[in-house]
Amino acid sequence: MSQVKRSSLSEQSADVLLKRVQSGEWELGQKLPSETTLATQIGVGRSTAREAIRILAGKGVLASRQGSGVYLTALDVVEEWTSTLTSSDIVSVIEARLAIETEAARLAAERRTPAALRAIRRALKARDTSRDDLEAHVDADTAFHRSIVVAAANDVLTDLFDSFTPRLREAMVTMVRGSGAFGDDDDQTIHADLAQAVADKDTDLAARISREHLLGMKRKLQQR
Repeated sequence: MSQVKRSSLSEQSADVLLKRVQSGEWELGQKLPSETTLATQIGVGRSTAREAIRILAGKGVLASRQGSGVYLTALDVVEEWTSTLTSSDIVSVIEARLAIETEAARLAAERRTPAALRAIRRALKARDTSRDDLEAHVDADTAFHRSIVVAAANDVLTDLFDSFTPRLREAMVTMVRGSGAFGDDDDQTIHADLAQAVADKDTDLAARISREHLLGMKRKLQQR
């Protein structure tokens, strides 16, 4: 396991953690080990590990939830993305999702493997059980949509999705917080229907559900 020297700064510790994230050690939405454990693993003090986590949280890769722990919210850093997003910014993110996820849903229905389908169902369940916490629900929702993209078995689509996940998270948290409601039964049913369409290998239905879901989000934003 990668280690840093005792004299290393928190930025170097953050780089070590980021490399572990990029290597696939943790899944999107997964809770990381405690600060004490991470500090021991990378050979630094707890305060340095805490600062490294803060650095990656500032870059959208990690999120600290009080009383719960630190969670992986993105698989890489997108440089120079703004922390405050306007409605037009969020619409742009949704339009990017439309371009990527509609085709990914179609390909996922065509190519999904049993392992990919199990991952989709796990992510769907996690999305359902996170509906009492806004940020946790956004992270679980992102992980679900990523599982669909991964099932498409197209590395370029996956890389594109991962490249704007930090911005996507910020946009979704902003949008959901502004709506005042999230995680209702109808919304969960739409995602369950998408998972089922992929399971049934119904390419047209999977693409249509994905597209209509995202277009619906875009319309709600434009009406605000």
